[in-house]
Amino acid sequence: MDKTNLTIDGKKISCRSGISILDAASENGIKIPSLCNHHHLAPVGACRLCLVEDENSGRLFASCVKLVSEDMVIRTDTPTIKNYRKNIIRLMIANHPESCIVCNRGNRCELRQVAADLGVGDTNLYPMPFYTELEEANPFIIRDLSKCILCGRCIRADHELVVVGAIDYNLRGFKSRPAALQGLPLEKSSCTFCGTCVSLCPTGALMAKNTSYAGSPQSELSTVCGFCGVGCALVMGSVEDQIVEVNPSHERGTVNRSTLCVRGHFAHDFLNNPRRLTSPLIRAENKLSPVSWDDALEFVAERLISIKKESGPQSLAFLGSSKCTNEENYLFQKMARLFFGTNNIDNGGYIFGRQPIYTLDGRLEGGERVKPLRDLESAELIFVIGADPLQSAPVVGYYIKRASKINNIPLIVADPRKTGLLPFASIWLPIKPQSDSELLNGLAAVLYRQKSYDIDFIEQFAKDFDLYSDGLANVDLESVARITGIDISLIQETGALISNKRVAFLVGHGIFQQKNSALAMDALINLALMTGSLGGDSKGIYLLSKENNQTGSLDMGAVPDYLPGRRPLQDAFARKYWERKWDTSLSPDPGLDMVRMVKEAGKGNIKALYIMGENPLRSLPQVEEVRESLANLEFLVVQDILNNETAQMADVVLPGAAFSEKGGSFTNMEGRIQSFNPVVNPPGEARPDWEILDLLMERMGNFKRYGSIDKLRAEINRMIPMYADMGRDKEGAWVKETSKMKLFNRNKDGELLSFSQVIHAKEEPLNKKYPFRAILGSSLYHLGSGTRTGFSGRIKNFKLKGEVGVSLADIDRLKMKEGNRVKISSPYGKIERIIKADKGLKQGLIFIPIAFFNNDAMELININGLEGEDSSGWKSCDVKIDKLKD
Repeated sequence: MDKTNLTIDGKKISCRSGISILDAASENGIKIPSLCNHHHLAPVGACRLCLVEDENSGRLFASCVKLVSEDMVIRTDTPTIKNYRKNIIRLMIANHPESCIVCNRGNRCELRQVAADLGVGDTNLYPMPFYTELEEANPFIIRDLSKCILCGRCIRADHELVVVGAIDYNLRGFKSRPAALQGLPLEKSSCTFCGTCVSLCPTGALMAKNTSYAGSPQSELSTVCGFCGVGCALVMGSVEDQIVEVNPSHERGTVNRSTLCVRGHFAHDFLNNPRRLTSPLIRAENKLSPVSWDDALEFVAERLISIKKESGPQSLAFLGSSKCTNEENYLFQKMARLFFGTNNIDNGGYIFGRQPIYTLDGRLEGGERVKPLRDLESAELIFVIGADPLQSAPVVGYYIKRASKINNIPLIVADPRKTGLLPFASIWLPIKPQSDSELLNGLAAVLYRQKSYDIDFIEQFAKDFDLYSDGLANVDLESVARITGIDISLIQETGALISNKRVAFLVGHGIFQQKNSALAMDALINLALMTGSLGGDSKGIYLLSKENNQTGSLDMGAVPDYLPGRRPLQDAFARKYWERKWDTSLSPDPGLDMVRMVKEAGKGNIKALYIMGENPLRSLPQVEEVRESLANLEFLVVQDILNNETAQMADVVLPGAAFSEKGGSFTNMEGRIQSFNPVVNPPGEARPDWEILDLLMERMGNFKRYGSIDKLRAEINRMIPMYADMGRDKEGAWVKETSKMKLFNRNKDGELLSFSQVIHAKEEPLNKKYPFRAILGSSLYHLGSGTRTGFSGRIKNFKLKGEVGVSLADIDRLKMKEGNRVKISSPYGKIERIIKADKGLKQGLIFIPIAFFNNDAMELININGLEGEDSSGWKSCDVKIDKLKD
């Protein structure tokens, strides 16, 4: 790395070449004031507070935009500079309302801090405050632009980080202020309420709306977001063990930089909901009543042991959580396998699909598990398929938009709908649902016929290309066009764009939750191999995780067919390894997944079910069938943080702690392991889930408690090679890839990756009785089934209607109009919703946002699992629409 030598305030320093004087000073402990600068934004020199003097020439310049040069001699504190800074601050304060005593920014106001540092109190200037109307119509953001100092941080954050363009400067001169188009309120603009502008505002011009607390938090601590799989770094502010404020950490190197989404910034108020569980409960006379922890744990241990003795280990099942920590999922599956001898273990990650992950792991043997999102911004081409990250994982969407708009990286989007990425896309492929494998095979066939594939890469790292290419030679593009609904010319144009490029494929739940998910992933791996798009930075396969620890729960073995470390249960060597470690014997037979647990409970084969951190009565299809199955159990234990639908059916309820109330680690979709500590104490008698399991296991036999999260983590470090670095790095660790493939370890003796055969998905016939195809998709304001976001007061107060999107042509054909209430029916159930026109839909398609109205959209899906001949997947289904009378 090139170095530049210079002198600042008499101190000789050596810094990276090409950085600003301000950054060089900051890295060497020399403080220069600034109000417009931020390390995650491009410098603009707007506030002029960072003026410095070049001792050689006597020139003054803004240090945030002036780059260092060799032998430069800089002064930051001369009388002239101090005088300039004081005058700038005096003018700002003269234009600022005298409202510090009631401003929520309080002692954290950067303007006030700089004024204090410079010794500016009374300005001795005529006050010139520019009062504007307070804007607080939405439940997220309050705008008091009287306090705006025109630093431009909010506008630059909007344009540079989240790339929305909802706000810009409005008017000129004294009246200039950031505003939405035509001065509209934020709720009527394109604003997504990510809150990035709020967290970057140096004054109280932008504030989070908080009806429960006013003022600065008593304490602020760092943690990791508990919503989606991005794993954003947060700083949570608290008062008397209540979370009152959430902001991005602003630390360098974090996955989210200085951004969040509306959920991460504003929906954590669910943590303070009155329906938090605060004491253990046992059902007596059909009523749940508070008991002591000792009584609750003793009762659970006795009942589970008794049922195992009477009906055998296969009569018990354990449903863990893709929201609980790595440590908790490890301990949960260990309890099931060690004490109860069952592989009937699963977690809520099942809902979002796992077969493509198994396909990827099986073919790459553990390669591609570490995929930093930052690499997307330097990719040659990005291909988004089956994903709408701006709704499901918005920070991923920010990366893609920055890559496209700022770095001019080509973007291909394959989606049945026009999503928010379309304005940034080079090509949109309007694919029919469940035909992704045919599209990918068609694109590969185009590349093969054009000889636009990476033959050198294939010869060095792959095998069986002849078998694959024989299948490509027989691909009929006319059939591909018919099945996918995409014109041949557009398929060929897409092939030309992919030609000779290393591609970053971003795969979402349009693939994961479809019936043909395994075929689609096989086709995607083949295409990635063919184009040399595996085994390096800025290319490869990025898997979009829906839940915060969906990846970690799989890594920890909280699934019926994999042991910790993602070792298949049927691998005899892996079983022997864990049998030695745990001093037990393990069955080679996979246990029941989440759906089969419910099915077998309904048949009476599962007698007891232990649920930790999941709400199947809201997340699974066919809620009444699930309810009847749970009611058929002899014993139901629910360990959770909220008094949700499933907890209300339990025989025993154990109150757990939310992520902000405990220590542990989550593994995000990149493969980054992020450790965190508690921000506040759990409410009432609630305890961390690992501690509850630890106490329960002690009561079940000859087991010495871990007693601390550190001891539990040490066992994971020692026994799971993938997690050897977990908790050992303050800034986070990464999972260790274990693939023996030559591509991933560059070992000359390594194994070669295999191409798989081209297999065509069965074409689905048109269902004349149910002529519409419904797509069940994510909403920006809810996550998963909406249990947690449904308890958020801010989300609830936004009064979302969950309207069903219908194409303009279909609204006209059905002789309906926007706002009509309709009944939507499938072969499995029906729901009622309001419709709205969706210009991004083709005729015959409708879009139903999930998580609304107790996640009623799942009533349209069967509960026969995510794959198989009797399933249509959980992402789309055939429906009909009937207008209801007003």
